[in-house]
Amino acid sequence: MLLVVDNGSSSTKDIIDAVDSNGVDFESAQYTKIGSNLDRFDSFILSGRRRRDYTTNVANSRIIRHCVAQEKPLLGICYGAEILALTMGGTLKVSPSRESIYDVAISDSNPISYGTLSVFGKHRLEIARLPDTVLCLASSSACRYEMIQLQNSKIFGTQFHPELTHDGRMLMEQFLKL
Repeated sequence: MLLVVDNGSSSTKDIIDAVDSNGVDFESAQYTKIGSNLDRFDSFILSGRRRRDYTTNVANSRIIRHCVAQEKPLLGICYGAEILALTMGGTLKVSPSRESIYDVAISDSNPISYGTLSVFGKHRLEIARLPDTVLCLASSSACRYEMIQLQNSKIFGTQFHPELTHDGRMLMEQFLKL
């Protein structure tokens, strides 16, 4: 079973719609309602967020560490990618980008996407530096680290919002098949 973690993003409903349209068995819960029993979930999607909050970071970092330790698939979207990078030792910076649709070039082979994707981004923050254990899979003119992957794992992050474009939903569909 998949857990969609709602971190307060205005796009969480779109994530849920994308998951539901793929016939995946899932639950959705607000980050404040996530209990300690993460073992009952096989995979996770972390939504974006509306505001910076320490408790949001703690809850999401706990889920990321669980996925790393248990080798479970995880897709972090926007904030989800940022907290993935932070949890693994990376850093963030304020982003000069605004809301827009743009192209992302996939540079490294991976099981969830390839080629060029048309995506929607609405960055306030972005990943500034990745730790050695995290690979950059894609970049764009808007953001250096558009898509990342923890080495040798099924743990991914996208700075963009895959739930908001056709290409992005195809990426999500591939993630859900892992």
